[in-house]
Amino acid sequence: MSDAPTADLRVTAALTVPAAELSWRFSRSSGPGGQGVNTTDSRVELIWDIASSHVLSESQRSRLLERLDARLVNGVVTVVASEHRAHLHNREAARARLADLLAQALAPPPRKRRATRPTRGSKERRLGAKKRRADVKRMRRRPTD
Repeated sequence: MSDAPTADLRVTAALTVPAAELSWRFSRSSGPGGQGVNTTDSRVELIWDIASSHVLSESQRSRLLERLDARLVNGVVTVVASEHRAHLHNREAARARLADLLAQALAPPPRKRRATRPTRGSKERRLGAKKRRADVKRMRRRPTD
């Protein structure tokens, strides 16, 4: 087990979400657990309000709001974990899932690919392969007299 579920959530070296900004919601989950599922609130929802967070810079906030737009409801991101039978394991899974989601959204975009022309050798190899393929297909045809 990593850190306690009530501790601050470290996303990257530059961003740590304080535990006070995270809110939890618990409910009964479906799936494995037998009779225990009917009595324990093992499903976990971890909620963080990106729009009103005090730890984000404006550039971080705009990047998160833009990249997580499909997952947000009024600037709030929600992560759900219910794959474990234990409540504590689901809390840790939700924390890890939120940290991964935020880290991926905050990552800088990949560098643009610089377009290059095909080399003479690659053109010749491509045309040679096409010619060999055409010869194979021509040999499969019925002979013409």
